[in-house]
Amino acid sequence: MSKKILSGCTLLYLFLVSNLYASIGSNIETLAVKIESHDLTEFPKGADPKEIGIKLTERYIRTIDTQAPRVNYPYVCTWLGAFRFTKTIGDDNLFNRLLERYNNIFFNTGSDNLVPPANHVDNNVFGSVPLEIYKTMKEDKYLKMGLKYSDLQWELPNDPRMSEIKWHDQGYSWQTRIWIDDMYMITTIQSQAYVVTNERKYIERTAREMILYLDEIQRPNGLFYHTPDVPFFWGRGNGWMAVGMADLLKVLPQDNPGRERIEKAYKLMMKTLLNYQAEDGMWRQLVDDKTSWKETSASAMFTYAMIVGVKNGWLDEVTYGTAARKAWLALLTYLNDDDNLRNVCEGTNAYNDYQYYINRRQNTGDLHGQAPLLWCADALLHK
Repeated sequence: MSKKILSGCTLLYLFLVSNLYASIGSNIETLAVKIESHDLTEFPKGADPKEIGIKLTERYIRTIDTQAPRVNYPYVCTWLGAFRFTKTIGDDNLFNRLLERYNNIFFNTGSDNLVPPANHVDNNVFGSVPLEIYKTMKEDKYLKMGLKYSDLQWELPNDPRMSEIKWHDQGYSWQTRIWIDDMYMITTIQSQAYVVTNERKYIERTAREMILYLDEIQRPNGLFYHTPDVPFFWGRGNGWMAVGMADLLKVLPQDNPGRERIEKAYKLMMKTLLNYQAEDGMWRQLVDDKTSWKETSASAMFTYAMIVGVKNGWLDEVTYGTAARKAWLALLTYLNDDDNLRNVCEGTNAYNDYQYYINRRQNTGDLHGQAPLLWCADALLHK
């Protein structure tokens, strides 16, 4: 065989092998992209949930060290997320630093004025944090403080309003108001009471309350009005419902008569949210309005609800894992160098006006956004 023929055969062989490897490499790369697209365990540099969670917890410690203590619900939500995260990663030092700050604020002499009255859903959720601490510390002072808020939520106060009497007499919390926020506030404190006491009354009334809200404000598409009279799909409001249902389903017994109804409502909402997720992974101030601005607290809440659904097997891993991963990575682009989240909608009351929601101030470092991003970091680390 001549050198010329050999050379030609060699070139042909190299060409074929080269193309074969290119084809295999392309397939492997495509496979890797598909796996990575819904993978909730491995993330690129700078997106590791443990690292992000530690940064957010440290940022919160700086917040409560440098600002006058506040007990409104965004602080409660961040306390709750921080304590849970430190337990998830097994960081006793970080947990103890949080606990020391908590005790100094709420158990030292002169702290009585910092503990909120148990007279409103936004106040009663305060009890969820001492109950969370009790799970670890097993000290009665935390149990007593937490159960006070869960029990008083169903005990009619002196001089109640007629509307409060109406709900109480039907077996619901007298604090019922059919606002979208309530299904995080009420379900969180009541679920916590159930987890630490194992008393079914807490979880049974929680499920019944949730179903009332589903009947009143969930629409056929799975999303929720802010109130029955305010027909807007406000982002963070829907986030409260998404998280409330996901967290409730985590602890709701399988034999609870309301479980099927709640799980169905949750899955319907998650399915609809897929349709409104922006190309970059975010959701908007008004969920169904593609002209409204991208909002981070709602996006973080929806992300959390999807992560929980995937981890617990309620949602399809590929479909919702992909959405959750994309959203997590998108959210981190809104985190500034001081670990403060941008584009967080300010506190928002129910108001029957489109422009009111569009014109809400976009805050940076607002705990309405810091808290759910921390919840996401925690949820991503669970098996």
